[in-house]
Amino acid sequence: MLDVRRMKVLREVAARGSFSAAAESLSFTQSAISQQVAALERETGTTLLERGARGVRLTDAGRALVAHTEAILCRIEDAEEELAALAGLRGGRLRLACFQSAGATLVPRAVAAFHERHPEVELSMVEAEPIEAKELLRAGEIDLALIYDYAPLRESLRESLETFHLIDDRYDLVLASDHPLAERRRLRLADVADEPWIASGRTNGCRAITERACEDAGFDLKVAFEADETMASQALVAAGVGVTIFPRLALHPLHPGVVARSLGKDAPVRRIWAARQAEGYRSPASEAMVQILCDVAEEFRQSEPLVAVS
Repeated sequence: MLDVRRMKVLREVAARGSFSAAAESLSFTQSAISQQVAALERETGTTLLERGARGVRLTDAGRALVAHTEAILCRIEDAEEELAALAGLRGGRLRLACFQSAGATLVPRAVAAFHERHPEVELSMVEAEPIEAKELLRAGEIDLALIYDYAPLRESLRESLETFHLIDDRYDLVLASDHPLAERRRLRLADVADEPWIASGRTNGCRAITERACEDAGFDLKVAFEADETMASQALVAAGVGVTIFPRLALHPLHPGVVARSLGKDAPVRRIWAARQAEGYRSPASEAMVQILCDVAEEFRQSEPLVAVS
């Protein structure tokens, strides 16, 4: 079955004349656009675009598919308009909670897309770590939360929640750019076992993940400085007073005085989820936002790394 989102990407490439222009128009990376078109060509079993020095142009098959895409998207827009009116997305509110790095990456794109589609729904957001977010959900103070955990979602965190997996966020080792190990492209946590560390405070969920990762690598975390704010932690690393690990969502932007190095197949991974109460009323707005978050997460998975790891 053809993927309508990919058909929309093809239409935009045809209208703009290049992958780069389509990427800018849709707020995707050029790599993501190329991957979407390649996937659509695999689905159709034919070449849809001719690529040349002056840009791209549709093949006969591509022109036929774009013509159908216009009609399909018009019908979908009509259906969305009617369903939105029936479902109550002409008003109401949606209250979100998210942790710091998601609030700087995934959530702004999702909020922008939601606001464009449902401008009459009032959106609000608070910052909260997973345990706090769960309590806010339980108290009815928010409708939807982004949470994370190290590898499998803990039973205690998942209890009473309906969760939707968004993305697996791998950790990189962060060093000062003049650190003796900075020239190596790939490292292991054991390589910095004897180094002082910068880590988040004990109330921050990332602290437990860092401690667990070091324990799995065979050593105990030696914390020299605590900092919850991402850029403050990176600045301390840049000053040469310690090392740390960060999930890739948190490395956007990357401090100019540090480098991020892959930890290979042994890298810690946190899983990021959208969550809401398993029982009770699910508003049309929360349903719509869950789908948008899943779509945004898919683009992040298909895109190049968020930061240029030098």
